[in-house]
Amino acid sequence: MKAVVQRVTRASVEVEGVIVGRIEEGMLILLGVLEGDGKREARQLAERIARFRFFRDDQGRMNHSALDTGRAALVVSQFTLAADGRKGRRPSFDRAAPPEQAEPLYEEFVGCLRELGLCCETGRFGAMMSVEICNDGPVTFVLEE
Repeated sequence: MKAVVQRVTRASVEVEGVIVGRIEEGMLILLGVLEGDGKREARQLAERIARFRFFRDDQGRMNHSALDTGRAALVVSQFTLAADGRKGRRPSFDRAAPPEQAEPLYEEFVGCLRELGLCCETGRFGAMMSVEICNDGPVTFVLEE
């Protein structure tokens, strides 16, 4: 499982012109489910991200997590994170889990964030989405489980 995590001052996701998820200060999580991932990876990555300390403390240091600060999360499925572009001119998506395996793991990841107490908005799995963000910093991390 692979995630791009961005600290944001605001973010939203739109499907067919309708906003389906929106947050203010928090984190945008682009989530890719890889072949071979399971519930264990989904839960471990969700817990790791929820506790990942990349929000500023009073001195401006990255010392607080989303859980510490009560920040929200916007989670958007992103199968292209599984891409392998090392050969040729077209990316290979062989590492991506098929949708019937990926969607329940995406839902498991989101459910875990909510169980931990985070306010969590989502995009729509498998839909063509337009994501708007205002990256804070900019601060962006790639995390894998």
